[in-house]
Amino acid sequence: MSASLIHDLAPIGSIVAWSDGTPRPPERFKKKLAAWQTRNSKGRLIRKEGPRQSGNFASPGYFTLHEADFGGKNTVVMRIHRTFGLDSDLAFKVLERPALGSIRVFDRAGANAELVHLAGNHEAAVAWLKEHGYPNAILEEVTADEVAAAHIEGRVAA
Repeated sequence: MSASLIHDLAPIGSIVAWSDGTPRPPERFKKKLAAWQTRNSKGRLIRKEGPRQSGNFASPGYFTLHEADFGGKNTVVMRIHRTFGLDSDLAFKVLERPALGSIRVFDRAGANAELVHLAGNHEAAVAWLKEHGYPNAILEEVTADEVAAAHIEGRVAA
């Protein structure tokens, strides 16, 4: 799947893998393996932004994936996010879509909102918010209409 298809078809909260098509190098080649992992991994889709025009500059649009958190004892020290332009030459694949009834927790309302958590139900989302404290958070449920539209249009995880 191309980057533009991920942007257009994959719902926020999906697990998306990306690859450049090259084979994984052996573990003994640490630098080659690290370089390969930057172009071959997976993450949760947390944000989409459409194309923009600013003067003479045109941005093709992009989407952002949350790849990993680093830290310890329930403290996140560093988050790894990967942002891909819609003109990316990598191949993408939707591995998993958000489950029906799960709740997306966005950091704020509007077009610049970013997914900060995907909870299994409303109670879990409210409990997570109490613990993590996003004062402008918005909760959005994954509806049956959204799941059904993905199946009817042939957008099952491919």
